[in-house]
Amino acid sequence: MTANTNWLDAVKWNAEGLVPAIAQESGSGQVLMMAWMNRDALAETAASGKAVYWSRSRRALWRKGEQSGHQQVVKSIRLDCDGDTVLLEVEQKGGIACHTGRHHCFFNKLDDGVWVVTDPILKPADQIYDKG
Repeated sequence: MTANTNWLDAVKWNAEGLVPAIAQESGSGQVLMMAWMNRDALAETAASGKAVYWSRSRRALWRKGEQSGHQQVVKSIRLDCDGDTVLLEVEQKGGIACHTGRHHCFFNKLDDGVWVVTDPILKPADQIYDKG
């Protein structure tokens, strides 16, 4: 017997079959990152309770934390009023959501016409990802 996936039909997928997904930290409410999901990624996220995204560069499912160990445990999945953006409330494992080694991806702040880095690197990327 297959699980009911009719709820996926309410999502307004773009021309490439994708929907933007925002990961928001449970508790703090901080926006950690934005990524893309296709139907399979969203269905697997709901079924597994762990964030799964679609990598546009690799053209494959991207199970968050599969290489880094920085998984996102999904507490809730929400769909916006237009049906075209997903919000994941997540528990961020390891405290790092960004591939740069920062807590979140929104560390560049516009300040008087200049982008200023506002958050430190918690762990360098070359120590997170195996280059071999």
